[in-house]
Amino acid sequence: MRMQGEKQKTVQADLLLLLVALIWGFGFVAQRAGMEHVGPYTYNGIRFLLGGLCLLPLTFSTHRDGRADMVPGLSPLKAGLPAGIILFAGASLQQVGLLYTTAGKAGFITGLYVIFVPVLGLLLGQRTGIGTWIGALLATAGMYLLSVQADFSINRGDLLVLLGAVFWAVHVLLLGYLSPRTCPVRLAMIQFLLCGLFSLLVALAIESTTVQAIADAAVPILYGGVCSVGIGYTLQVVAQRRAHPAHAAILLSLEAVFAAVGGWWLLAEVFSVRGLTGCGLMLGGMLLSQLYPLLQTKEP
Repeated sequence: MRMQGEKQKTVQADLLLLLVALIWGFGFVAQRAGMEHVGPYTYNGIRFLLGGLCLLPLTFSTHRDGRADMVPGLSPLKAGLPAGIILFAGASLQQVGLLYTTAGKAGFITGLYVIFVPVLGLLLGQRTGIGTWIGALLATAGMYLLSVQADFSINRGDLLVLLGAVFWAVHVLLLGYLSPRTCPVRLAMIQFLLCGLFSLLVALAIESTTVQAIADAAVPILYGGVCSVGIGYTLQVVAQRRAHPAHAAILLSLEAVFAAVGGWWLLAEVFSVRGLTGCGLMLGGMLLSQLYPLLQTKEP
């Protein structure tokens, strides 16, 4: 009976992670749709502020049960500042890149951060297995087919999103260091609020917008802030407490697939055969880099 209950909880966690991948994948569609009315920094500013505010109930919950006070080390504010800066850099590059590329391509290129994380980890003395290198080769070949043109040029939107993926990888490594040293939920809320604040400051300096434009972009903004940031993050935290690491890696990698499906369905975006082949190689590389260590046969 107990085993049946554990299995049921694992299935529920897997379904939640699949929902997270769906929410995040369609988030790329919302990001493109929102910029039909407002600039990239205005969009990011409002959506990250909304996302940070959505985490307030979760931070109150951790405070009530004492979990926040049990974590020694850095204050969430001190930890949130560098995290917010890196998040701002990655989100800005991605959002500006989406002005020049499709939601589907952005989803697959952003997913390369799972390759960049262990590669950049080498600089920190972390070991990287052969699966990561094979995955990186597959992903690089896929990136070439997806983004590099016949004259060996690359779309500037794809390049910006790729640079953004590097910052997402740095962000993952930074959170890996900061999260055990502070309250992770408060850290997340503060980094989202700071990212939103930085984005709005840039928007005030270089973009012009109106209340009507923000109202016209309300649905994409609400989706990006409430769903992608607030609900998506909360569900991920809840689900990964129970999910098997291999299941989590596979299901969250489907974010790129859902971005492509959403772009095709809602924005009429299409891939060429060359592009689809590239997407397949990139997805295979991402999955291999995540799953290879988990598939290794353990020594008895």
